[in-house]
Amino acid sequence: MEMLWFWLVSVLMAIYVVMDGFDFGAGILHLFVAKTNEERREVLGAVGPLWDGNEVWLLAGGGSLFLAFPKVLAAGFSGFYLALFLVLWFLLLRAISIEFRSHVQDVLWRQLWDAGFSVASIVLPVLLGAALGNVLRGVPLDASGYFSLPLWTHFWVTPWPGILDWYTVLIGVFALVTMAAHGSLFLAWKTQGPVHDRSVALSMKLWGAVVVIWLVATVASFGVTPGLFQNLPRSPLAWLAVIIFVAGLVSVFVGVRRQKYLMAFLGSGAFILGILAATAACVYPVMLKSTLDPAYSLTAQNALAGRIGLNAALGWWFIAFVIVLGYYTYLFRFHRGKVKAAAEGEGY
Repeated sequence: MEMLWFWLVSVLMAIYVVMDGFDFGAGILHLFVAKTNEERREVLGAVGPLWDGNEVWLLAGGGSLFLAFPKVLAAGFSGFYLALFLVLWFLLLRAISIEFRSHVQDVLWRQLWDAGFSVASIVLPVLLGAALGNVLRGVPLDASGYFSLPLWTHFWVTPWPGILDWYTVLIGVFALVTMAAHGSLFLAWKTQGPVHDRSVALSMKLWGAVVVIWLVATVASFGVTPGLFQNLPRSPLAWLAVIIFVAGLVSVFVGVRRQKYLMAFLGSGAFILGILAATAACVYPVMLKSTLDPAYSLTAQNALAGRIGLNAALGWWFIAFVIVLGYYTYLFRFHRGKVKAAAEGEGY
């Protein structure tokens, strides 16, 4: 039961990263690939029907975590209190920027919200990547099951670190570049004209950077957490995940070279899903690692909620998941094809 719910929560979180990741990436590149008002409306038109629905995956993942592993959610929310509020505020800024930008036909007004959209889209992947870095590095979880972290201290990895240190910032930068690369392929697939051309030109540079930073982050992870990869040789799921993200990476470069941008975009999603699944398989069963004493760590076994409630929730989880997949299938089919900037005063 604990392994099943560990993977259900992990799947929802990974889907959130893939789905909200491409509109994060569009926001990161917003000021670089779109130079005119019409071009920026085209970018917003590409993510407009999708971005708010994508964030529901985060709520679903958080809800499943609360249901199955309430101790992990309680410890994480209290320990990462400041960082989570920053995430909340930047999510709000990003949403407001998308919705408010075209309400007033004024250059200064639109430049303000364009900047807000880009800044929030840049900061959020760094914060979420740093959160993953904290999970991999460990936190000062004590015998009570709680911890408290400042935003940063001296940027060194110690038993009493800050939320941001050189390692978590590195993982945050990796997340930032990966989301930008993911978004570039989404825009290459969904847009046309100058926005399409600039997105394609940036995509290969960004994916080259992704590969380099991924290698550096992997070596750094081995140094910071030497036992991180000990599950890899004996975990079939980990090897399956490795195959998925390697195949996804190959699809990215082949797709761009052949100008098959949907193939490249799907490969990008597979890369992100695979690398997150491989990471989950490597850390299992630990969910929050204690840097003070391994006995204090929260695991899938000691943090699991009551089995009666989880058994009842399991059937509803799969029903809801199928409904959501059907909804997204309809949504992407309804909005298939290249987007065009909406007429002034209409839509984004």
